[in-house]
Amino acid sequence: MATDAVAQLADSLAKTQVTEGELSYKGQGRKFDNMVKEIQEFKGLQALRLEGNTYGVEAAQAIAKALETKSEFKYCYWSDMFTGRLRSEIPPALNSLGAALMTAGARLTVLDLSDNAFGPDGVKGIEKLLKSTACHTLQELRLNNCGMGIGGGKILAAALTECYKQSSAQGTPLGLKVFIAGRNRLENDGATALAQAFQLMGSLEEVHVPQNGINHPGVTALATAMQHNPQLRVLNLNDNTFTKKGAIAMAQALKHLRSIQVINFGDCLVRSEGAIAIAEAVTEGLPILKELNLSFGEITGEAALLVAQSVEGKATLEKLDLNGNCLGEEGCDDLREVMDGLNMGDLLGSLSDDEGEPEEEDDDEEEDDDEEEDDDEEEDDEDEEEDDEDEEADEDDVEEEDDSSVNQVSSPPSVPRSPDAASFLCFPSPDKLLKLGTKRALLFEQQVDVADAGKTAEAFLKISSVYNEEDEQVKSAVLDSIDAILRKAFASPSFQGYNFVSSLLVMLGLLKSEDKVKPVHVVPGHLQALEYVVRQDYFPQDHIAVLEAFMSRLTHHIGTKFTKDIANMLQIAHCTHVPMLSGCCV
Repeated sequence: MATDAVAQLADSLAKTQVTEGELSYKGQGRKFDNMVKEIQEFKGLQALRLEGNTYGVEAAQAIAKALETKSEFKYCYWSDMFTGRLRSEIPPALNSLGAALMTAGARLTVLDLSDNAFGPDGVKGIEKLLKSTACHTLQELRLNNCGMGIGGGKILAAALTECYKQSSAQGTPLGLKVFIAGRNRLENDGATALAQAFQLMGSLEEVHVPQNGINHPGVTALATAMQHNPQLRVLNLNDNTFTKKGAIAMAQALKHLRSIQVINFGDCLVRSEGAIAIAEAVTEGLPILKELNLSFGEITGEAALLVAQSVEGKATLEKLDLNGNCLGEEGCDDLREVMDGLNMGDLLGSLSDDEGEPEEEDDDEEEDDDEEEDDDEEEDDEDEEEDDEDEEADEDDVEEEDDSSVNQVSSPPSVPRSPDAASFLCFPSPDKLLKLGTKRALLFEQQVDVADAGKTAEAFLKISSVYNEEDEQVKSAVLDSIDAILRKAFASPSFQGYNFVSSLLVMLGLLKSEDKVKPVHVVPGHLQALEYVVRQDYFPQDHIAVLEAFMSRLTHHIGTKFTKDIANMLQIAHCTHVPMLSGCCV
């Protein structure tokens, strides 16, 4: 049949020269002596495909010799070219090939060495090449499934950094666009080292580092680096472990990436708090987003709805993947309903692997992920040092008190000190709040670290706990104090508003947290103050959507008509001030 002939022709072309200046031995298993002659005789060679073969040191040296005169050479398609070879053979083979390209004066555009499993030693085999002028023009570096490990990642990062510095000194800085290094066991240290190189270059358009055992410290380092790569289009960190900290850091980075089209954070354990942060980033920007993958992330139904609402108006969206999360049957139905309401139902991926609604936390539930336990141990060590210092200070205080007691035997009794902001925050009461006087707002501004969203949320709840609708003086004092703190917080460009909202939800018992946070006893003052705050000009209106989605759950905790009124108020404020989400109110 004619179609068979066409297929045979296409296959034949694929195994030889398929584009101008390209010579391909992909999967042919040819003897290298014949290949060498063809390479030598090929005029204007720009690309060489050696994939799917097996070359030892001798063969690599012979091929390298043939490449020494190919000054126009640009494309190395050399993945899976050491099948069955000892790992010790690969570094000298790569050294020979790299030296030949440097001798030829080649200027590479693509270097693909994926699926060669050469480990850290293999990276050493290309280290000189990466630092040389041959790679000053490199645009794509593909090292998928090479087993580089932490050591290889650090060597690679150092080589790229050196390449960038040398090329910049010559007026043509390295402009790497595509970096692929999945399945390499880079872990935190390897990822952090590479992040520093990425931040320096600032030219990346695609980054693929899935399945690398990266936890939140490495994810945070990569997030910081991505902010310095404004042309980034594709970000794939699938099957690493973000947790809340990493997800929030990555969400912050996304706010700087207007060109992003594909986000793959599937199987990354972003969890609900992280999903909320990412949803806010999507709502605020990402105008040409095509794909968003937050599958298998332990995301609950309410957070998933916020993610769905965040893609409204994204005309370029092609797929939203929230499969494998913790929505439950009802949550899946709600999610489909929201997407259908946005006329985007066909863009929602399958939900067939949903894990069901999460069970309540048990007291004996396992502690957080290993990396966070390590962080906690470090923090404990620091706390122990601080405790030692505090004990020494306490001893000094005791001595001073003993001395002062001797001197004050005949002195009149001291006058009790007026309450300060710190003592109020420890044990809030209306009386203490009023005794702070007219400068209470200023005192709270000075006392509360508004750079810390969690501490800001805690202060809000403590102050609002004494709110009394019937006592005009206390009511005014509460609202003035809250105004001062939150106005200052939201005025700061570095303040993480979504983190503030998620902290509030955790403390109110509406959102499960990675940390063992005990919810507060919810009182009407909390909700009345919240009603006031969301109507103020300093409170970002898009945060109302987050509060609204969760507030209905509070009625299950205290079951009053008042909480329903608050939920309705949030819904009205949300639909009034955030038109892009109207019609999607939960």
